[in-house]
Amino acid sequence: MEASTLSRMPVYFLGIGGPNFMEDTEHPAYAQLAVVGREITTRVKPKAVVVFSAHWQHSPNKIGINVAEKTDLIYDFYGFPPHYYEYDYPNEGSPEVAQKVIDRLTVGGMQVEGVKRGLDHGVWAGFMVAFHPKTNPLNVPIVQVSLYDNDDWEQHYRIGQALEGLRDEGVLIIGAGMAVHNLRDFRAMRTSGKSNTMPYALSFDDALKDAATAEPERRQGRMSALMKRRDAREAHPSLEHILPMHISAGAAGSDVGERLWTLSEKSLSWAQYRFGSVPAA
Repeated sequence: MEASTLSRMPVYFLGIGGPNFMEDTEHPAYAQLAVVGREITTRVKPKAVVVFSAHWQHSPNKIGINVAEKTDLIYDFYGFPPHYYEYDYPNEGSPEVAQKVIDRLTVGGMQVEGVKRGLDHGVWAGFMVAFHPKTNPLNVPIVQVSLYDNDDWEQHYRIGQALEGLRDEGVLIIGAGMAVHNLRDFRAMRTSGKSNTMPYALSFDDALKDAATAEPERRQGRMSALMKRRDAREAHPSLEHILPMHISAGAAGSDVGERLWTLSEKSLSWAQYRFGSVPAA
């Protein structure tokens, strides 16, 4: 992948499903995630990727940064057919980029800890679709950074703010989660055979769009107000899948957010966002 001519990387929030999503090729979100991945490899062309997954919450008061250069995959799921535990996603880390993350978070007043860790499925399962090793390889270092193990969305917004400057160094920041994520209701609906979309999946998805695409000077307040809505805890009984969105929004700085695509499905939303511009195709 050639180096980007962009002076500043955009920021993304990507809706990434579970391990079964890798094989659900007929799902509309599968094709859309592949489109965004192609945009990143052919038009954005980052030098490295810093990614936040819903599946790594390190500590209530400390952020973990993967400082390993060579990492394995973490198969942090259970009950799937055996071949799911044989998937491989070739990747490498970057101690140099990890140190840049550590330095910026430390300057931002945050406690950090460098660890050596594999990529969890909240990253590699979605990246297998967006950046398939054979058809659309990413070919740049991937450094995963944890969430806090708490529900403080303002604290997560500040993570993004602290890392915004990495975008001027060719580093792409990606938040990987889900705009709406209520697995309890999803499993109940699957068991009962119901296929309707829950009202909160639609209303919260719309409210998220309004907050994320607000004027940059109003965005943080709107994102905070979003989490105080009556439907917020229906859309997210636990917050780990929406917190990467707060990080992405925090890293956006003066760039305006755009919802690239959305699909509300039962008790989920697969929305994808980009903050900042990319060169024309």
